[in-house]
Amino acid sequence: MAETTTPWAWYRDPALLEREEQAIFRRSWQYVGVLGERNVVPGWAGRAPVVVVRDDERAERAFVNVCRHRGSVVVEEAGNRKTLQCAYHAWTYGLDGSLRSAPRSEELSGAGDLGLVEIRLGAWGPFRFVNLDGEAPPLEDVLGEVPAMLAEGGIDVDRLVFHHRVDWEVAANWKIATENFLECYHCAVAHPGFSAMVETSPGEYRLERRPWHLSQFGRLKDPSGAPLPEGQFHLLWPNTGINVFPGRPNLSIGPILPIAPDRTRRILDYFFAPDEDGAWITEFLEFDDQVGREDARLVESVQRGAGSGAIPDGRLLPESEQLVAAFQAKLLQALD
Repeated sequence: MAETTTPWAWYRDPALLEREEQAIFRRSWQYVGVLGERNVVPGWAGRAPVVVVRDDERAERAFVNVCRHRGSVVVEEAGNRKTLQCAYHAWTYGLDGSLRSAPRSEELSGAGDLGLVEIRLGAWGPFRFVNLDGEAPPLEDVLGEVPAMLAEGGIDVDRLVFHHRVDWEVAANWKIATENFLECYHCAVAHPGFSAMVETSPGEYRLERRPWHLSQFGRLKDPSGAPLPEGQFHLLWPNTGINVFPGRPNLSIGPILPIAPDRTRRILDYFFAPDEDGAWITEFLEFDDQVGREDARLVESVQRGAGSGAIPDGRLLPESEQLVAAFQAKLLQALD
């Protein structure tokens, strides 16, 4: 029997988005990016700006990326820096977060207590995550079996090389974008290119549920000669997507970030083998972009329909959409 969805009013309710910010995004591990040759990388934990830094001794830290003076975002772009300077009034912080200088600082009292607010930092291979909650489970618990699954599938995250980042927005609630990521029931209709390449039929396309991550596996219809015959697609609670398409070594990872009840920011960092053929990467990215555009049309259509308020809720197929149901159950638990 089909399951009832969470209320569709949740796709358009500003008050619920505020509850999600406090109950979900500020209590969970959020993917920021990779440092690599850069020593400063900004990112987001839900709608809270954050920044990860590495100092000259290679010690890494993470901070709320908000100036303690008037609240401006301090670091706007990744790069290499000796200090972090706010562009508003030039308050300058060290890579240890301490306030180093501020114009007319003689007017201040207690300036020593005005350093950047430090937060938890977690690492998995080259990937850096942050958490605003000191009581949240360790990152390793949330990752669960994902690193082992990727390794068994032929992906060595430490050997992959960062290629580029894409950053775009869709006119849909973050939950709609996440739920779309969690099922391939729509693939045969909406992704003809993907479905021509990957087995998406019931029994062939595998779904697995874990306490902190939800996973999908799809094999190539013709796996002959492919180093990666099976693709993997994982969601780390609540909003980090990991994609490994079947074929050759590749990985993309990034957050699904709420901007407004009807708007979501998507960020993906792409990685390939260090000696991968450039022509293949170009072809792969064109294919990936096509799938992404198809998904964007789908989720924006759901926002216009389910988000209209004309119908209270929908139904989920208990097998094909079991990961959507698991995500919605986790959402209800977090908001309870």
